[in-house]
Amino acid sequence: MSCNCSEEVKHMCVVAKGAKHGPAPIPEEGKWVKAKEITDISGLTHGVGWCAPQQGACKLTLNVKKGIIEEALVETLGCSGMTHSAAMAAEVLSGKTILEALNSDLVCDAINTAMRELFLQIVYGRTQTAFSENGLPIGAGLEDLGKGLRSQVGTMYSTKEKGVRYLEMAEGYVLEIGLDKNSEVIGYKYVHIGKMMEQIAKGTDPKTAFEKNVGTYGRFAEAETKIDPRHK
Repeated sequence: MSCNCSEEVKHMCVVAKGAKHGPAPIPEEGKWVKAKEITDISGLTHGVGWCAPQQGACKLTLNVKKGIIEEALVETLGCSGMTHSAAMAAEVLSGKTILEALNSDLVCDAINTAMRELFLQIVYGRTQTAFSENGLPIGAGLEDLGKGLRSQVGTMYSTKEKGVRYLEMAEGYVLEIGLDKNSEVIGYKYVHIGKMMEQIAKGTDPKTAFEKNVGTYGRFAEAETKIDPRHK
C-alpha cells in the first residue's frame, strides 16, 4: 500500500497495532454509544455564547437526532443586531448535521460561540438528555420559554446615587415597584406581555387584555410609595 510518506517513514518496518478497543462510550438518550460517525450523535442541550467585545450573548438550544439538528431555539440579549442574526441562524441551523452547523456562518459571533460550546457538550455526551430514554421529542425546546412563547428575561438597572430599578422579571414587564417607608423595594406590579398578546390576537379588547394580565408580587399592596421604574 503506497502512502505519501517521508523517506524516513518509508524505510521503517511495520509494528502491529495492539489496541483496538475503539472510542470510549458516551451516554446518549439512555444508551451508551461508541460514537464513530456524526450519525451516532443524538441529544438535546443548551449553551451560551458571547461575542468578542462581549456586548451581547446568545442562549442556544439544539435537539439533535442521529447527527441532524431537528430543532433549534435561538435567544439573544444585549445587541439589537443580534435579533436579526438569530432569525437567520435559526433558519440555517435546522436540517444541518452538527458538524455542518459548527462550520456554518451563523451571522453573529455570539451565536457561533454558542454553537461551538454546544458541539463540545453534545459530542462528549454531556447533553441534558444523556440518561433520558429516547431523549426528548421535537418541540421540547419550546419548553424553555414562558407562556406566550417569550424568553425568560430579567432586566434590572441600578446606580449608587438612585438605587435599583426592576424593569422585567419572569412574571412580565414591570409597571411599578413598591417601596416601604424606608424607600426599600418590597414588591412590584407587572403585566404578562405574552399572555396579553395571545388574548388580543384571539379578539379580546386590548384594554381588557391588559387589565386581565396585570399582577403583583411581594408586598406591593403594602407599599408606602409606588413608582414607575422607567420614569421616576
